[in-house]
Amino acid sequence: MESLTTIYFVRHAHSVYSTDEIGRSLSEKGFADAKRVALKMETETVDIVVSSPYKRAIQTVEGIAAYFQVEIEVIEELKERVLSSGEVRDFDTAIKKVWKDESFAWDGGESNIVAQKRGIRALFYLLKQYKNKNIVIGTHGNIMVLMMNYFSKEYDFRFWKNLDMPDIYKLTFSGNQLQEVHRLWGDNLG
Repeated sequence: MESLTTIYFVRHAHSVYSTDEIGRSLSEKGFADAKRVALKMETETVDIVVSSPYKRAIQTVEGIAAYFQVEIEVIEELKERVLSSGEVRDFDTAIKKVWKDESFAWDGGESNIVAQKRGIRALFYLLKQYKNKNIVIGTHGNIMVLMMNYFSKEYDFRFWKNLDMPDIYKLTFSGNQLQEVHRLWGDNLG
């Protein structure tokens, strides 16, 4: 039988908004939801936990790492896509524009193509480094969907808009080939 690698994308829970992208912490609701994420993941098998360097992503997967007694490996390339180097006045308009034109980037920001390449580089590294393992990735909505979009265009702006915070997607890979996607989070949990 063919060996498979499982990736669990765990989108971070609700955070307290601030301009500090790296240090922004989970909100009270976010911490409560992170506990529920950890409980949900106890029914799975987890070998490795990695995360974006952003505090809210790490905090969302800390309970999973504690339960499975593994350290969280921080991977810089898993950080959220940079929309702009400055303040974005109208987030909805700004995000729609980058999804509509995958090569467009706001000043100092990443286009979908650039952010996707960064995310896929990290994902392929993990698939090679931890082949046949079960890997939790503490991540963010945009970069997660951009990585999924690499394999299928059904993972698009509309898909991103419908994500929960937090959310969990289980992806099964044979080598670098995506085999299946299952959502483990949903309205009955979220």
